[in-house]
Amino acid sequence: MAASAMDVARPRGATDEGGRHGPVGAGRGFALTLVVTGLAGLLASWVIVLDKFHLLEDPDFTPACSLNPVVSCGNIMESDQAEVFGFPNPMLGLVTYGAVIAIGMGLLAGAAYRRWFWLGLQAGTLFGVGFCTWLQYQSLYEINALCLWCCLAWAATIVMFWYTTLHNVRHGFLPVPQGVRRTMEEFHWLIPAVHLGIIGMLILTRWWDFWTS
Repeated sequence: MAASAMDVARPRGATDEGGRHGPVGAGRGFALTLVVTGLAGLLASWVIVLDKFHLLEDPDFTPACSLNPVVSCGNIMESDQAEVFGFPNPMLGLVTYGAVIAIGMGLLAGAAYRRWFWLGLQAGTLFGVGFCTWLQYQSLYEINALCLWCCLAWAATIVMFWYTTLHNVRHGFLPVPQGVRRTMEEFHWLIPAVHLGIIGMLILTRWWDFWTS
């Protein structure tokens, strides 16, 4: 079977004596994916944080991305869901997306990490995609508004999560049947595309009357 576009070579030291996993690096494609998605999420978080500060200074401030009653970043920022942990959600993004960029840059420079590190990244991206899914539900069905910068962060997190999962499946950190692994490698683009497509369809159908009016 031909290698996928995101395939990576097995790095030196993939397993140590006794069959335990040793340090594992990554190919350029996956490393760049982490850097690009991290930058996209960081940009979105940074813009939202700045707008939040402006909103705190001036309650009448209208963010540039508040375009209409549906696409209204201001409504999102003023909601209780925008501060789940007691501070603006995007401040968490400034830290986490920055960390992902650092990991990606390290991989581009030839870094290799052990199994516990990769599983830690898996857990982090799983939390991220789970949190984004909750925010998507809140945005669509509770707040009844959409933030374009939030959508960028959602998309970046989803792509980051699925390619991290692929990396960990490929190296055996997440055990799956051989057939599943080969399918994920061959159609590596399909799962994130479907995931993003479902969100797009939910957004389209949620405000269908508005989009078509």
